[in-house]
Amino acid sequence: MDQQALKESVAAAAIERVAAIDNDRLVLGIGTGSTAECFIRQLTALRPRIETTVASSERSAALLAELGIPVDDLNSVGPLDAYIDGADESNEHLQLIKGGGAALTREKIVAAASELFICIADESKLVATLGAFPLPIEVIPMARSYVARELVALGGQPVWREGVVTDNGNLILDVHGLKINQAIALEERIDHITGVVASGLFALRPADVLLLGTQGGVKTLTAP
Repeated sequence: MDQQALKESVAAAAIERVAAIDNDRLVLGIGTGSTAECFIRQLTALRPRIETTVASSERSAALLAELGIPVDDLNSVGPLDAYIDGADESNEHLQLIKGGGAALTREKIVAAASELFICIADESKLVATLGAFPLPIEVIPMARSYVARELVALGGQPVWREGVVTDNGNLILDVHGLKINQAIALEERIDHITGVVASGLFALRPADVLLLGTQGGVKTLTAP
């Protein structure tokens, strides 16, 4: 199977997971990126059960609306039954790096508000140590240089993702050169840098389930 077929297969597996949730009316968090968009397109099969959705980006919200799936602001709904999203990297603890699509802050908020976090990815995203994929950090514009210096002090090599402005009006620094062995500690340290809105490290709130598309079929991993 090519990569697109792997994405379609894990999206279908996620649809089955969501369909099995014991709730007649579903309130779902929807992620951002190419794998999440595969899930969104297949979500029409569950449309009769969907009360509403909360999207982590304007792009995902637009696609949901285009397909006739209701979208609401998180402030107008209660806890979400599940959040379904992709990842740029995952380790065996289901700690993730996310933010390649610059939606990391909203993704982190929606994940925090969800009872169940289902991550969908192809097998190339499972790694022994996080950090080969540059870690995205969303920063307040005036703090960009200051935050970059603080990230250098942590051993990273931050690069400003020029030309990219998040849905929140902020900037992205991509931090290269990190080998993330203590993901929770690093997430907490970065969160305390003044001017950081959020990091793309999902360790304090990792995924609950990772559906991994492989050449041998979809594998299900749960956090130890």
